[in-house]
Amino acid sequence: MRTAAKLLAGLTLAVLAFIAIGGAMAAAAGPLPLRGEMVDIGGGRRMHIICEGPRSAAPTILFEAGAFGLSADWGAVQDKVVAQGMRACSYDRAGMGLSAPGPAPRDGVAVASDLEKLLAAAHEGGPFILVGHSMAGPRIQLFANRNPTKVAGLVYVDAATPEVTDTPAGQTFVKQFARASRLASFGASLGLYGPLAGTWLGDKYGLPPAASAEKRRAFADPRHNRTASAEVDQWQALADQAQASGPLNPAWPVAVITAGRRDPGRLALQQAPARQSRAGYVETVEAASHTTLVGLAYSDAVVRGIDYVRDAIGKA
Repeated sequence: MRTAAKLLAGLTLAVLAFIAIGGAMAAAAGPLPLRGEMVDIGGGRRMHIICEGPRSAAPTILFEAGAFGLSADWGAVQDKVVAQGMRACSYDRAGMGLSAPGPAPRDGVAVASDLEKLLAAAHEGGPFILVGHSMAGPRIQLFANRNPTKVAGLVYVDAATPEVTDTPAGQTFVKQFARASRLASFGASLGLYGPLAGTWLGDKYGLPPAASAEKRRAFADPRHNRTASAEVDQWQALADQAQASGPLNPAWPVAVITAGRRDPGRLALQQAPARQSRAGYVETVEAASHTTLVGLAYSDAVVRGIDYVRDAIGKA
């Protein structure tokens, strides 16, 4: 019993020391420079948006991050499209990154409504090419169908579609991911991730330096993780809302970029938006992972998808 008590005490001290180290590291790092701007969307709420590149008649590229994601996730892709002369915007959803929290539940309608208010307040009227990664697949479908006159095309980046939750395998994955997300949120609330933020875990994407620093800050941030977990809990509601909004307009050009190898059934679900479009494009980057596809190493494939949609719009 004494040995067990000593082991427990030692483990407790080790965890407390680990948390203290994380807090000290965060304090020493200090605040990061603000990229983009904080925009008042009303109701005492401000949201963070990064819009870069010249305004023109051409569509603006509008990025939507996946689960646990924020504007920083798009740092590599946004840099590349802006370097080509495009205008591009990425943002932090409510309660994540630098954006103020929003009302619960954090389902698809809540997120889409926030984005609509943010774009209006930032004077970004579109038209937009929507680019969504991972869980953002249903989000960009819902936003497009809510704002059809402001959408010119879509790009799915290793993204889910609403129909994934119609399958038993998809339902199982969503439930397991929700449980894992709650554990991740709990760990962040305990301060366990501060010392890990500087490791590969803090930035699995391989982002440019400024975006990587923002991603690492969010990785360890308790509020960010709690909100992200609350969003994942609403995945089924998001999928239902996206399906209820109707199918995509087949006149919209759609590119689908996937990573790694997929079984034929899962790949068919992911590629369906492009197959259903009159101007569809698909590309698989087998060497990339779900996260590195949007990092510096493989983001050229995402840019190719955006270029395809832009060209298709010009030919319409």
